[in-house]
Amino acid sequence: MLLLTEGQASDHRGAALMLHKLPPASELIGDRGYDSGRFRAELAARGIAPCIPSTRSRKLPIPHDTALYRQRHRIEIMFRRLKDWRRIAMRYDRCAHTFFSAITLASTVIFWLAQ
Repeated sequence: MLLLTEGQASDHRGAALMLHKLPPASELIGDRGYDSGRFRAELAARGIAPCIPSTRSRKLPIPHDTALYRQRHRIEIMFRRLKDWRRIAMRYDRCAHTFFSAITLASTVIFWLAQ
């Protein structure tokens, strides 16, 4: 299962560019920003079932698995905890590898403190 979050109206465009780099998965959970016919078709071509609620402007809403969609909160909570770290929230690191190292360190400490 994959999860896409922090959506905006055009998130499906950026996600479509990175679709070939996604790890193998059977489902993809995304918010309304990822509701696009083209993006859904690309997911279906890869054998990934989209769990994306329809935008309010869609004339015929596409059903989604609400029980699976409710599991988004776990990832949202993790992003909130990461943003408690000022270095990550303000993106102080200019290099991508340094920023990723800070996220890895923060995630490890958050996991360790939760035990």
